[in-house]
Amino acid sequence: MKIWVDADACPVVIKEILFRAAERTAIELILVANQVLHTPPSRHIKTLQVPRGFNVADDEIVKRISAGDLVITSDIPLAAEVIEKGGQALSPRGELHTTENIGARLNMRDFMDTLRASGVDTGGPSAFGQKDRQTFANNLDKLLTTYEKGA
Repeated sequence: MKIWVDADACPVVIKEILFRAAERTAIELILVANQVLHTPPSRHIKTLQVPRGFNVADDEIVKRISAGDLVITSDIPLAAEVIEKGGQALSPRGELHTTENIGARLNMRDFMDTLRASGVDTGGPSAFGQKDRQTFANNLDKLLTTYEKGA
């Protein structure tokens, strides 16, 4: 298992949780972004800088993941592609995307895009808070524990 991070939009606090998890579990963590990222020195943490452009980081992640890998992303279409390839997808807010729920999430995303395109103010996600951080940490821990028991 490797952990891939769609790092351009990933909150710093989530990256810090992932850095600690990579060190604790010795699982390879790869942050993919179109900008230079600063990470703590570690043999378990790597960065991959991709060119700027629409979905360039997403496409690179999909190209490189293997079944069983975990991808951290808030991008629903990327999560769907990850699941299709046999990977797991977890949002920075701790929502686990699965084969059971990804279709509904894609439909809702498309519906909201249609509303926004027609001029409806749909608001946006709530501010990232302590509860989101805790939910992410808890669900990440569950996934890593399940992986370690199976390895």
